[in-house]
Amino acid sequence: MVAKNHSLTSEYGSYLALDGLLATQLPRSEEHDEMLFIVAHQVHELWFKQLLHELVHLQQLLTEGDTSHALHTLRRSVGILSVVVSPINVLDTLTPQQFNRFRGKLGSGSGFQSAQFREIEAVLGRRDGRMVEGYPEGGRERSRIAAAMARPSVADSFARYLHVKGYPVPEDRLHRDVSAPLEPSLELQRVLAHIYHDDDGVSQLCERLVELDQGMQEWRYRHVSMVWRIIGDKSGTGGSTGAAHLRTTLFRPMFPDLWAVRSRL
Repeated sequence: MVAKNHSLTSEYGSYLALDGLLATQLPRSEEHDEMLFIVAHQVHELWFKQLLHELVHLQQLLTEGDTSHALHTLRRSVGILSVVVSPINVLDTLTPQQFNRFRGKLGSGSGFQSAQFREIEAVLGRRDGRMVEGYPEGGRERSRIAAAMARPSVADSFARYLHVKGYPVPEDRLHRDVSAPLEPSLELQRVLAHIYHDDDGVSQLCERLVELDQGMQEWRYRHVSMVWRIIGDKSGTGGSTGAAHLRTTLFRPMFPDLWAVRSRL
């Protein structure tokens, strides 16, 4: 019986590659609180990886006009964003004094440099050349972000979804330059207003996209408030302007038409 339990434990650890995973927490100081900082940020990156995985699947479902499975994937994606906020609750227990004791060991490292979060923004629809700044030319991270900004976003896939469902999506939205920033469309907002009055599965999908947008905004807000609480308005370790810069990213909607249409309902 003991040998069997040992075998099961080994299989669990092997399947999850726990030996490697749990060996990646490498504090650069002797400070007790640095481990929390590392683990919390690694947890963020793991969930960002899963969110990117879900968003790729979501785009495929939207392009196919698959409402039920798209709703399920959106529900999961919103749930991931909710969970991503949780480590911030723990990081908020880190006082400025505790952080400053090991901050110098971070070098130029900063959460501002999370390439996966930049890629998530690009997949959802953000188009801003500054997002690749700070990543080496020819590097994998820069290439992934640039590639995401060059292909259709979730917002573009949503327009295609509405077209597949038979709604009169404006031609300039269906065939736009997907590498350019998304501009609000009064014509599309009229279509969305009609969808909301129908109050069917398509309108529910619209609401899940709004919830996804809210989840992104909530994460940004919690992140900036945490940074502000710990370092105030001092420059960030990654060369950014710290909380002052992060505050400019708040309330930047990924789906502007879904927010604007509320004034028409």
